[in-house]
Amino acid sequence: MNLPFQLRESAPFDVAGFGTNAVDFLITVPSYPAFGSKIELDHYLRFPGGEIATTLSGLQRLGASTTYAGRFGDDDAGDFGIESLRIEGVDVANCERIAGASTQIAFIVIDARSGERTVIWKRDERLKYKETEAPLDVAQSAKILHMTPHDGAACVAMAKAARDAGTLVSVDLDNLFEATDELLKLTDILIVSSDMPRRLFGTVAIDEGLRKLEEMTGAGIVGITQGAEGSLLLCGGQFIKTPGFRVPGVCRDTTGAGDAFRTGLLYGVLRGFTVEECARAANAVAALNCREVGARTALPNLEELHEILG
Repeated sequence: MNLPFQLRESAPFDVAGFGTNAVDFLITVPSYPAFGSKIELDHYLRFPGGEIATTLSGLQRLGASTTYAGRFGDDDAGDFGIESLRIEGVDVANCERIAGASTQIAFIVIDARSGERTVIWKRDERLKYKETEAPLDVAQSAKILHMTPHDGAACVAMAKAARDAGTLVSVDLDNLFEATDELLKLTDILIVSSDMPRRLFGTVAIDEGLRKLEEMTGAGIVGITQGAEGSLLLCGGQFIKTPGFRVPGVCRDTTGAGDAFRTGLLYGVLRGFTVEECARAANAVAALNCREVGARTALPNLEELHEILG
């Protein structure tokens, strides 16, 4: 099936990102601890993360050009986060440092047996964008604008500016925030976490939940990530179920797998893949990213992606 939309012919960047960045503190344990127990950790590491920052880093490794607008604290974690993007080649000209604020952090507990993780995060309110602070020029600077809806009113303003410029709007939704409903009506590509249909519509089957999301948003592609099982996309009234890829070697950490999925999907859109090919690329990038600990550590390059796709 062909994609239900067309990209702008030209833009300064392939993808602009607006939304979350973070510094992750990853704690690997032999097994997930029971409530009230004590357990000795295997190891403890610090890595860059955050949904949008991770997806943009993945796109850079696949040869796309990206720019990021986001806020960091004026702390050591902020230095670390911005430098991690600069090293990947992401344009950081629109990154801001907020005096006195703390960069968003996440403590991630990883079960060594399965690689499954639990995320405990905190975002400083001083990092929030008001609607009047939205960097609208960034929204219009790329073929695709990719966002998380943490700053709802600002995201709505960004989406409207993007649409005015002919830029596609992609939203990564794994939680509900202010103005989410309004934002989703301005979305072309919407990928949600596995629990989101239930949170939005109550007890519904996955396919019914996606149909409701399609009706609610009018997005050209609506999809859900399903972990090792793969993904389910809905496009033009047709469901596309795509099995997951086996993680090469062993699954060490699922942190960032959803962000990596979006990397592969947007890469496919940029390259004009069919919807089915976009889904395969998305599942492949997600699987490859689980090879090592950290949200971005094992994001693949083009050679690795082509090898697993066959």
